[in-house]
Amino acid sequence: MYFQALDDKEECIGLYFDGKLVFEEEHFPNIMSGYKTWKYSGSLKETDIKFLWFYNEGKNLLECCPEHLIDELKKGQAKMTAFKKAFQIAKINFREHCFFDLVPHDFLVSFLETKNKITEHVYENYDEPKHYQHLVDVERLLYKIRYQQLNVNNQNCRNLFVSSQNRVGAQKILQGSKFIDYNIFGTRTGRLSTHPGSFPILTMKKDFRALVKPQNDWFVSLDYNGAEVRTTMSLLGIEQPSYDVHEWNMEHVLKDLGITERESAKTTFFGWLYNPNSNIIEGSIYDRNKILSEYYNSGMIDTPFGRKILVDKDKALNYIVQSTTADLVNDRAVQIDKLLIGKKSFVSHIVHDEVVIDVANDERDLIAEMKDLFSNNRLGFYKTNIKAGKDYFNLGDLNI
Repeated sequence: MYFQALDDKEECIGLYFDGKLVFEEEHFPNIMSGYKTWKYSGSLKETDIKFLWFYNEGKNLLECCPEHLIDELKKGQAKMTAFKKAFQIAKINFREHCFFDLVPHDFLVSFLETKNKITEHVYENYDEPKHYQHLVDVERLLYKIRYQQLNVNNQNCRNLFVSSQNRVGAQKILQGSKFIDYNIFGTRTGRLSTHPGSFPILTMKKDFRALVKPQNDWFVSLDYNGAEVRTTMSLLGIEQPSYDVHEWNMEHVLKDLGITERESAKTTFFGWLYNPNSNIIEGSIYDRNKILSEYYNSGMIDTPFGRKILVDKDKALNYIVQSTTADLVNDRAVQIDKLLIGKKSFVSHIVHDEVVIDVANDERDLIAEMKDLFSNNRLGFYKTNIKAGKDYFNLGDLNI
């Protein structure tokens, strides 16, 4: 059976199915395994629904619409856009209102029936990707984050307002959106990006992170020590060092080059790893060709998570390592979120290889368990850096 949720907010409960709109949960169909819809919505609690948006790697409705439905879809989308523009002019906040309460129901029936037909077309013509469940799990977490308001204020941030340039930037953040709207399909590798209008958690100047405070008592930050180096090691079956991986490289791989500074070690290693023309550490335990032979074939990488990406050979190793690392981090964020179900503490945000948790004082005993969950990922044990602080900029090391 095919159906559509009428709104993506958890509290806006309504479905379209079998040619009609239903708003009372007691009249919903008995949703079971095999029921299909286009996209995840917070009002859908069942875990066996198939979300067809993930089958086509985030393509929109028009991009995967069968030819005989294109005109019908375009007319519906044009009308939908007109409604949204009118609501914007009226300054209606759709974080506080349900969209379907303001749109004529006869239009919704027509538009959602078209959406059902496209959903059915995708199901019948696209294969379920290997990493389907991973995408669903990550999107469920990103949905939660999308509706969590950040605590953004200028308390204890006087230094940000000394220069006119910083003052303008800080004011822009203070006056902008307080919600992070991640785009799960924003990059080819699976690394998260954000939609336009989102709080700029991935791109703002690091000093401005001091404006972001926890809703509870502490931010606790977890990130891997040398994440992409360790992923490279794991893909090659190299045993992970228990201490800083760049120090380890200086001792075991770069010693003949006379490199004695950590930053130089990082620069040298990545300059070799991602430049196929570099041979500066060729012949070491790091074997690029071994990784490529296992995960790259006929112009396509196939990562340990089952993510398939078409890419030139010169960029293939970069994509394999970055994609695998991004999926590892997002997968660990999902597991930490599951640990925190029913708790006051919650996953606040994800920034590249870092997961940040908003922790309540009386739940700080969970920190060690969260670190353990983060460190032990699908490829093995990665050494984890852990920090904590009263804002997102001033984070100090935790010895756990």
